[in-house]
Amino acid sequence: MNTHLRIALIGECMIELQHRADGSLHQSFGGDTLNTAVYLRRELGEVGSVDYVTALGDDSFSDAMCQQWHEEGLGLGMVQRLPGRLPGLYCIQTDANGERKFLYWRNEAAVRDCFTTPAAEPILAALSGYDVVYFSGITLAVLGAVGRERLLQTLVQIRRRGGRVVFDNNYRPRLWADLAAAREAYRTVLAEVDIALLTEDDERALFGYQDSEQVFAAYPSIAEVVLKRGADACLIRCAGVRFAVPALKVEKVVDTTAAGDSFSAAYLAGRLRGESPQEAAMAGHRLASRVIQVSGALIPR
Repeated sequence: MNTHLRIALIGECMIELQHRADGSLHQSFGGDTLNTAVYLRRELGEVGSVDYVTALGDDSFSDAMCQQWHEEGLGLGMVQRLPGRLPGLYCIQTDANGERKFLYWRNEAAVRDCFTTPAAEPILAALSGYDVVYFSGITLAVLGAVGRERLLQTLVQIRRRGGRVVFDNNYRPRLWADLAAAREAYRTVLAEVDIALLTEDDERALFGYQDSEQVFAAYPSIAEVVLKRGADACLIRCAGVRFAVPALKVEKVVDTTAAGDSFSAAYLAGRLRGESPQEAAMAGHRLASRVIQVSGALIPR
């Protein structure tokens, strides 16, 4: 097995504010693909390198993000810094059951021009040389129509050169102009995906699929489909074989933020290390069960 895989994750990291019970706010950073990138880097060991692909501003928050990513071992060579721009911001409010509500300020975020600037040309060209490229439905939404089209062209090149494309559906209705636009964007990119990490609730909200059978039937051409179902067993179809891998029971859920992101990271790390889908899914459940017992998206190393 190639022990020096080059992996790129594309998306948005935002300033995260965690609303605490006493009314105070704890500031950190987070975003779905960034969470996955950090956990993937932690889980992957020496199998490969992990680069994050995004656009930030030239402000102190963007500086701090890059410093944190560097400390986590992420490559920063694909991060654009756009003068005068800022990252997006979101606040997490968590109820007594650990379920969270998100409030966003992100319309002017630098990442929206990630693939539309002149500086994006060499980044898009470089992406086609990676072994694995990972992105999410949130990535699709924040890139906008032009950015999505350029990403799609790049995905075709990646697969043509033998690279693999991994997609986490992460559907957030508020990020899309309407349901039809979201469906069209998802269907277009899902035609260029090798591993689909799908949350069942998101598939239901986006496409109206009523159960796992309908989800699997919708993607006959995707080689590996993983259906995440929260506290229930995840369902996997790989090489035409279907199986379920039970989740781990957690006595007290503190915060479900990044549960799916961390599962995806550990699952992908396991598969890239040569583990079976079952072994990789168990690793995903183990990491997610730890993450949901800690407040915030990223648990301490």
